[in-house]
This record gives sequence, structure tokens and C-alpha cells, in this order.
Amino acid sequence: MRKRAESKEETRQRIVEATMQLHEEVGPRATTISAIADRAGVQRLTVYRHFPDETAVFKACTSHWLELNPPPDPADWSDMEAPLERVRTAVAAFYGYYAKTRRMWSVSFRDVEDVPALQEPMADVAEFVTTVADDLTKAFGPDGAEPRTRATIRHILQFPTWSELDDQGLDQAAKLDLVMAWISGARDLSEENDVRRAGKLNSVAQ
Repeated sequence: MRKRAESKEETRQRIVEATMQLHEEVGPRATTISAIADRAGVQRLTVYRHFPDETAVFKACTSHWLELNPPPDPADWSDMEAPLERVRTAVAAFYGYYAKTRRMWSVSFRDVEDVPALQEPMADVAEFVTTVADDLTKAFGPDGAEPRTRATIRHILQFPTWSELDDQGLDQAAKLDLVMAWISGARDLSEENDVRRAGKLNSVAQ
């Protein structure tokens, strides 16, 4: 019974790894149950014995891939007191991660609208990135509540933003310098608006 259980688990793992390989090579949209079975060296029925539907096998694939490629850990920068240093460290971690895992993220973003089974895992990833961005924004204190700062930080942490900058030939240092300039610009604009509002109030008072 133990050998049977081990064999069953080995087969399941082969199916998950086959799915992961196909996702990265051809994309989720082109990954069929038949293709998974062929890559894993099993029958289609065997795939369905382990996973009732495409959603189940895709979820298992996503979980396994994330175990092998864990996203950056916010604990790595949470103790930094300077907000800008914290943001730069976080962005550097995310951009380094995207550089190592570009192929999988590229096909996942490309196919997500056409593959319902992929939408929940991708939504979870988006929620994680948004949570990280909002935590970074809070480090600025009251200034972090300014919509431009929050929107800028959320934007720069996204994979499509990194991918676009990478397509234009920017290296890691250039990407970081540019996006940090975006944040500084957003904060400067907020301060300018505060000064203007204060000026208007003083004029009205006079």
C-alpha cells in the first residue's frame, strides 16, 4: 500500500511538472489536458483521476511553481525606516525576481483573459502586489495618502511595468533610477499643490 501511495504521488507530481513546463513553453492557453498527459507519459484519464478539471491542475501547477519561485518577502525591507530606501529595496527585489521568471509571467499575463482557470491565481498575485505597494505607501505617513504617490508605487511594482522598461533596454540600475524619479515627482507635485492651496486660502482670508 505504501508503494502504491508513493507511485500515485509520483504520478501526480509528474502531471504537475508537465503542466508547469507546458505553461512556460507554450502558455496556459495552449496547454490542453491531452498535452499534459503526453508530456507526463500518462493517459488523459489518469490526469482526471488526480485532478477533476483544468482549474484543479492549473492551481496545483501555480502552487508548485510559486514554491520553486517564491516572490520577494516584504520582511526583507519592513525594518527600514527611510521610506524611499524601503521602496527602492522592494522594487529592486521585485525587478530581480521578474528578470529571473520573465517567461512564465509573460505568458500568464498574455493568456489570463482567455483562460478562466488562470484568473483566480493571477488575481491572488495581483492582490499580493497591491498589498505590498500599499504597505510601502504607508511608510510615507500622511504623505502616503496622496493618490499620486499611491498610484505610482502600485504601478512600478507591476510585472508589465518592469517588462516594458526591460523591452526598452534599461538595465536594473536604470530602471530603479527612473521609477524612483517617478515617485519623487509625484511627491513634489503633491507638495506644490499643497503650497498652492495654502496660498489660495491665505488670499481668501485677506
